[in-house]
Amino acid sequence: MAGHSKWANIQHRKGRQDKLRSKLFSKLAKEITVAAKMGDPDPEKNPRLRLAVKAAKAVSCPKDVIDRAIKKSQGGDAEDYTEIRYEGYGPNGIAVIVEAMTDNLNRTASNVRSYFTKYGGNLGTTGSVSFMFDRVGEITYPVSAGDADTVLMAALEAGADDVESDEEGHWIYCADTSLSEVSEALETALGESTESKLVWKPQNRTNVDLDTARTLMKLIDALEEDDDVQTVTGNFDIPEDVAAQL
Repeated sequence: MAGHSKWANIQHRKGRQDKLRSKLFSKLAKEITVAAKMGDPDPEKNPRLRLAVKAAKAVSCPKDVIDRAIKKSQGGDAEDYTEIRYEGYGPNGIAVIVEAMTDNLNRTASNVRSYFTKYGGNLGTTGSVSFMFDRVGEITYPVSAGDADTVLMAALEAGADDVESDEEGHWIYCADTSLSEVSEALETALGESTESKLVWKPQNRTNVDLDTARTLMKLIDALEEDDDVQTVTGNFDIPEDVAAQL
């Protein structure tokens, strides 16, 4: 089993979720509203909404924010959002995928392009980098769920394809179409997971040096601070000695 991305660990240790907490809650609420509007407002009958609510609870999003977002989806004043994916290259050719949800495509495209340009990258066309990633389901468990072998066996029995474990926890991967079923089977075996979501998993990761890492972090920060951007994914890894200097 390969070790999980150091970048994910750095995000966790530095508390980046806390830094952007109010903005994060707003983005999660948007996803909840869209998911509820597209399907059933009952999370038990709507897999996408169930995942969105779980993601919100994972970062301690207040219950009233979640309830308001679901209620908003049933009203006539709910905004119409378009989901769109942007692909491009960051500094030193690092592949980056940006998922956005917007009510103004021109504004979002212009903003995303400007971030890439400012930090030494360039925005490409759809499909220009996504071939280097796999679209999969990712289910996260804390270290307390069990040792690596225990989690691996439970994951395989649940229908998962791969597990990555390290001192921070366990990340279980499955086919994107099987996320709901695998997640439910794992909850029976290991208890409730920390998070379940669809992700773009890099097929290979590139180690970055300190200068590249610093510029890349600025690009990612700019993207994540944009209200229209939901997720940012790159095919890079930050070596421990470089992470220590960040």
